[in-house]
Amino acid sequence: MKQYILALDQGTTSSRAVLFDRDGRLCGSVQQEFPQHFPQPGWVEHDPIDIWNSQLACARRVLQDTGVAAAQVAGIGIANQRETTVLWDRATGLAVAPAIVWQDRRTADACERLRAQGHAGLIGHITGLELDAYFSATKLAWLLDNVPGARRRAERGELAFGTVDSYLVFKLTGRHVTDVGNASRTMLFNIHDLCWDASLLALFDIPPAVLPQVVSSAEVVGFCDLAWFGQPIPVAGIAGDQQAATFGQACHRPGMVKNTYGTGCFMLMNAGVRPVASRNRLLATVGWRIGGASADRTDYLLEGSVFMGGATVQWLRDGLGIIERSADVEALAQSVPDNGGVFLVPAFAGLGAPHWDPYARGTLVGMTRGSGRGHIARAALEAIAYQSAEVLQAMQKDAACPVLEVRADGGAARNDLLMQFQADLLGVPVVRPTVTETTALGAAWLAGLALGFWQSREEIAAQWQAERQFDPAISADRREDLLATWARAVERSRGWALPSV
Repeated sequence: MKQYILALDQGTTSSRAVLFDRDGRLCGSVQQEFPQHFPQPGWVEHDPIDIWNSQLACARRVLQDTGVAAAQVAGIGIANQRETTVLWDRATGLAVAPAIVWQDRRTADACERLRAQGHAGLIGHITGLELDAYFSATKLAWLLDNVPGARRRAERGELAFGTVDSYLVFKLTGRHVTDVGNASRTMLFNIHDLCWDASLLALFDIPPAVLPQVVSSAEVVGFCDLAWFGQPIPVAGIAGDQQAATFGQACHRPGMVKNTYGTGCFMLMNAGVRPVASRNRLLATVGWRIGGASADRTDYLLEGSVFMGGATVQWLRDGLGIIERSADVEALAQSVPDNGGVFLVPAFAGLGAPHWDPYARGTLVGMTRGSGRGHIARAALEAIAYQSAEVLQAMQKDAACPVLEVRADGGAARNDLLMQFQADLLGVPVVRPTVTETTALGAAWLAGLALGFWQSREEIAAQWQAERQFDPAISADRREDLLATWARAVERSRGWALPSV
C-alpha cells in the first residue's frame, strides 16, 4: 500500500490536516476555523476543546476525502501555534480554563514589574527571549493564580501545562511531552543546556510537576489511541509552527531565511548549532533536534516576530467590513495606484520585534478627504511588508553573513502585490515555493525522518522547489524614503496605552 505522512497544522484561527506522499507532494488538505474569544480588551482566548475537535475533524476528513486508509498513514507530524498556554486535568484531559493565546496581553504589567526588578537580563541570557507577555511563563503563572485551586492541584501533580503541541499529543496518545523548540518558547527553558531552568521556575513560581517531558522534534513519542483513527498511528514529529515552516522551507543551513505570512509574520534565520545573542532585540530560539538521546545536532534560529500580519487583513474584513473575504484585499488595494500617503501601523496587540512595545496601539495616519477604502487596504498590505522589513534590518545587523534571499510562505504569500512590495522594501529577492503549506510540510518531514520514511535532510531538501521569484524593483533611495516615513508612523503608535504599574 502507498504510504503517507499526516501533518496536523494547528494554527491560531484554524486547524488544518494535510497529507503528503513520499515525494513531498500535497495529496489532500482540510481546514476548519474555530472561534476566537476576546473577553476583555487585550485578552485573547481559545476553548481548548474547540482546538481538539477541529483538529481531529480535519484529520479524519482528509483521510475520508482522499480515500486513504488509516493503515496507510506511516506517522503524524504536529505543527502548532506557539506560546498559547493550556492547563488541563491529567485524569480527564479537560482544560481547567480557556487557553491564553500568544496574542494575549493581560500579563504585560507583570512583565513590567519583573523588568523593574532587574530580571530581564537573566531571562534573556537563559532563554534567548525578550521579557514579554507574548511567551508562556506569565500566562501559566496567571492561570495558577486565578483559576480557583489550580496552584494546589498543580503542585500535587493533578494538572498538566503545555503549549498546543503538548495538549494535542496528550489527547492523541496520553503522553505529556513537548519538543525542544516549543519548550524554548515558554520563557522557562534553558536553551544552552536544553532543560527546564530551576531559577526561572522559582522566579515565575511554577511547580515542576506541571511541566511536560522535553523530547526531540523528530522521534516517536507515542501512538494514537485506537478511538481516533482505528489504528495506533505513531506521532513522530513535533515543532512550533515557525520552526516547522523554517524546516519545511529547507532552511537547513546557517544564513538561510524564511518569512511566514500567517496571522502574524515570523522571519527566522538558521543560526547554526549555537544560539546567537541578538544585539537588536531579536530572539534566539531552538529550531529543532533530530533523534533521541544520540541526536546528531540541535539547530538554533534567530527570529523576529510581527504580531499582526494576516490578522490585519482579517481586521479589514471583520472590524471595518470593507472587504467580504480576506482574498478580496489584493483587488481593493490595486484599485488605487499607491497608498495616497496613508499608513496603518497595526499595533492592535502591541509591537513585536524589534520594538517590543506592549503599550503601542493601532494607528492610521496620513488620512485626507481623498482617502478611501482602497488606500486603507493598500496601507494594510504594505504594513505587513514594512514590519517584516524592520525585522530583516535587525537580522542583517546580527548575522555574520549577508541575507541573499527570503523564502516566503503562509496564506498571504499568495498575494503577488504584497510579495513584490516586500521584495522592494527588503532589497533582496523574495522566493515563493511550489508548496506554500511549508508549516505542514516541515512537520511531515520531521515525522518522516524519525520513521525512516525519508532518509536524510538532503533527500527532503531536494524536494523543495521555487514557484516564483519577486525581485526588487525600486531604487535604494526610494526604499530609504519609504522606510523613513514608516518609522515616523510607528513612533506615533508607541506608548499609547499607559501601564498600570
